[in-house]
Amino acid sequence: MTPLPAPLRWLYSLEWRRGFFDWARSDGVTWVYIFKVLFAAFLTLWLAMRLELPQPRTAMITVFIVMQPQSGQVFAKSFYRFVGTLTGSAVMVALIALFAQNTELFLGSLAIWVGICSAGAARYRNFRAYGFVLAGYTAAMVGLPALAHPDGAFMAAVWRVLEISLGILCSTLVSAAILPQTASAAMRNALYQRFGVFALFVTDGLRGCSKRDAFEAGNVRFIAEAVGLEGLRSVTVFEDPHMRRRNGRLNRLNSEFMGITTRFNALHQLLERLDSSGADQVVKAIKPGLQDLAQVLDGFSGRALTHADAARLVVELSAYKEGLPARVRSLRTTFQESHPGDAEQLDFHTAYELLYRFVDDLHSYAQTHASLADHSHAREQWDEPFTPQTNWMASAASGIRAAFILVVLGSYWVATAWPSGATMTLIAAATVGLSAATPNPKRMAFQMACGTFLGALIGFVEMFFIFPWIDGFPLLCVMLAPVIVLGSFLTSRPQYAGVGLGLLIFFSTGSVPDNLTVYNPYAFINDYIAMVLGMLVCAAAGAIILPPNSRWLWRRLEQDLRGQVVYAISGKLKGLASSFESRTRDLLHQAYGLAAGQPQVQRDLLRWMFVVLEVGHAIIELRKEQAILPVHPAYAESQLWRQAIRVMGRSLVRLFLQPSQSNLERSLIAVDHAISRVQATDEPFAPHFDTSALRRVKSYLHFIRTSLLDPQSPLAACTNTEPQGLEHAS
Repeated sequence: MTPLPAPLRWLYSLEWRRGFFDWARSDGVTWVYIFKVLFAAFLTLWLAMRLELPQPRTAMITVFIVMQPQSGQVFAKSFYRFVGTLTGSAVMVALIALFAQNTELFLGSLAIWVGICSAGAARYRNFRAYGFVLAGYTAAMVGLPALAHPDGAFMAAVWRVLEISLGILCSTLVSAAILPQTASAAMRNALYQRFGVFALFVTDGLRGCSKRDAFEAGNVRFIAEAVGLEGLRSVTVFEDPHMRRRNGRLNRLNSEFMGITTRFNALHQLLERLDSSGADQVVKAIKPGLQDLAQVLDGFSGRALTHADAARLVVELSAYKEGLPARVRSLRTTFQESHPGDAEQLDFHTAYELLYRFVDDLHSYAQTHASLADHSHAREQWDEPFTPQTNWMASAASGIRAAFILVVLGSYWVATAWPSGATMTLIAAATVGLSAATPNPKRMAFQMACGTFLGALIGFVEMFFIFPWIDGFPLLCVMLAPVIVLGSFLTSRPQYAGVGLGLLIFFSTGSVPDNLTVYNPYAFINDYIAMVLGMLVCAAAGAIILPPNSRWLWRRLEQDLRGQVVYAISGKLKGLASSFESRTRDLLHQAYGLAAGQPQVQRDLLRWMFVVLEVGHAIIELRKEQAILPVHPAYAESQLWRQAIRVMGRSLVRLFLQPSQSNLERSLIAVDHAISRVQATDEPFAPHFDTSALRRVKSYLHFIRTSLLDPQSPLAACTNTEPQGLEHAS
């Protein structure tokens, strides 16, 4: 057989194909996205010009704003853009009707409206925030130009809605029809991969192989994935009916994943405390049961969890869970032969209570994951949604900042009568809205100013030296294509996303010709100066007026984190566990992002999250145990042990609202008193953790006590009566 020539051998080689597929999954996806942006933008511009819409560039700008790599994200963002545009247009028409003859009152009312919308954008994240952004700056972008001709305000709003609707229609069609990248596929992949990573994390922890830094990094990753998957879940309902039928199970799966991470963290923290305290005898007695679970999870570590794998995991965990009570009794019998003290027995029982709860939750998670293979399932019934939590002061600061910018720039426009003052004001309204939902609005606004300045330079050359010499739509596309490719590429890189957004949007605003092109260098230069100035004012305001990435907000978010313990104590019990989990993680996710570049602040916030989750989860379990107690005098509300738990709850509220040495001492005394009261109470059931409610109560109380005494906890810093916080952060 004649050997193939070298070029053909290279073409058929496995190495070449592997390299191509690696490129296709990374940079190839980016270039597909850029091509789709180009095609959608030119299709929209051509249709807008053919339909003789007043401002075809508005339709094309819509494409740049709503286009995303995944089609589900495009559908979601388009929906919220349309709703926000309708709302903003309606408000603008109302303001024009009320204050057309009084510019000052119109600007003041517009500033209040933009401030409210910016606060809403900071409060409701993901694509819901974009609806608030659009409602704010649409009122400004349509209303400010209409002030000179109030009688045309309604038609200006109608034309804008039509132009934006055209951009939305073209974007969604192109995204869904040309090499679609679906959010549902991304979600399935994330779900499959997540458990394999977590299983490896658990087996390393059970065998004592994980280091502190790796443990913290793993938790940060799981928090980001939980918040990110909630965003993906909210997007897939727009895109995929298959995933829409499973929406309840996806919500449940995310909630259960947060639960199992908290369960394992609690167990891992207890094991670390026992190790550090030299309780070798207790650790040796606990280890065999942990090793059994590690062996069960070994077959699922570091690999994707398919529906079939999840079904197999359900079977293996069921067998492990059924044998666990007998295994614990056997290990306890062996352990008691060494005559352990009361504290050591409490450690043993607490560790296995946490392990049993962890396995039970893990089993429930596996059942939910396996149920995704069915079109309909009983586990779809789930009414405990992910509950985001945003600090109201952060939202208010965003609104105040936006209103202040509009008042200052609007006043400057009125005072100077600068022809481009309206452009400066409306561009500032758009910039402050687009940057409101970002962790660093100063950086975002400055990057947009840089992109706009670059767009001005390119736009001046094209508008006055190239456009007059070209003829026809194809040549116009050839001239616009390099700018759109550059801007789209920059938006695909997170570190330069603001520059790309500024280039695409504001190059189109100032340099893409309308149906009736006007070549006016004076107005062109003035408008671009106004745009850049408006963005620089937004950047300065983001750095000066209550900046969100500064110490004041970190301290507020730390207080909110501690306040979740109060929520666990006083919140309504139904759905409390999942709500507590999601609120705590969402707060930490926000705080971690805002504290980027401040590793010590991030570490302190993460340590607070650990102690809050440990204590809060134990309190919720105590409340659940008390809620399902059978009718018996030993469990009556008037029993001293139940009164002692209520006293402990009040002391914990004081401690987490105002951490101090005295409050910590009071809480420890209250916990010790509750433990002694439980120990002194007789109950009519066998003293095993699977039959004795008081033994489970005692284990959770003991775990709360060990959490409060943990030397790694931020509560260990309570050496005086002053509140402990992030005072050192700067």
